[in-house]
Amino acid sequence: MRYRPFGATGTAVSSITLSFGDAALARGRKAGLELIYSALEAGVNTFRLETADPVAAEVLGEALSYVDRALVCVILTLGVGYGRGADRDFSAEGMTGAIDRALHFSGLGWVDLALLQEPGQHELPQASLQALKTMRATDRIKLLGVAGGGEVMDAYVSTGAFDVLATPLDINVDWRIRNRIRSAREQDMAIFAYDYFHDRRHRAPDEPIFKKGLFGLGKAKRPPDTPQKDAFGFLYRTQGWTAEAICLGYVLSDPSVSSVIVRADDPERLAILTAVPERDMPPGLAAQIEMARVVANAAA
Repeated sequence: MRYRPFGATGTAVSSITLSFGDAALARGRKAGLELIYSALEAGVNTFRLETADPVAAEVLGEALSYVDRALVCVILTLGVGYGRGADRDFSAEGMTGAIDRALHFSGLGWVDLALLQEPGQHELPQASLQALKTMRATDRIKLLGVAGGGEVMDAYVSTGAFDVLATPLDINVDWRIRNRIRSAREQDMAIFAYDYFHDRRHRAPDEPIFKKGLFGLGKAKRPPDTPQKDAFGFLYRTQGWTAEAICLGYVLSDPSVSSVIVRADDPERLAILTAVPERDMPPGLAAQIEMARVVANAAA
């Protein structure tokens, strides 16, 4: 595992962050613990709780109790509920309750990063920000971040109130996100990336073209794939690499990214993802990606 500076904090985080939640616990508590232990053995020191779910918090806290707390970074996602029928809640009471609940069940002592998940333009009242500042003053949370890919993120970045920007970032990232990352770095914000991979083989079928024959009948024929439609086809034809591993490696090649958030439900999949930072990308692959972006966007 490789480690990168965590913004201006003076600490380092693993280039891979494990996202931990319901999916990781679907096979039971023991499987969840095994996943976290596997991550620690692979060198992962950064973990994101997807919600303040007491079970997830307790399992994560138990697994991390065997390591020095100062050596691991725990992220708690705020603004999302847990369980059936859960609602978004960016109120001061809701976020304070989520933090206190996660700390109580995990026994971790503090949350390194409280991450607000895609708050809307008018969804985050001043009272909520004040409550979070109070929690920072009492060392229940260390840093504050905001996550999302919408245009409203530009406004949140410009406030200077956040230490971290978590953003979707893949091989065909929109220029607006690139500009947002640049603006965040100018304010000494650390960058976490997610949604690094999209299966580009899945697309809507072409409209059939009918070739008329005798009595106006004929078989539906689809036009052959064009270079634009198969621009990223090489992702699935690179020997020794999966398309997801290539996309993860490409995002990790961006020096502005502190860590990439990944989901893995079992140690086997986690092992594949945590091996990527140690692998060298095949020669010429970065240039292929840039060319594919030009071709794909020209056809859009």
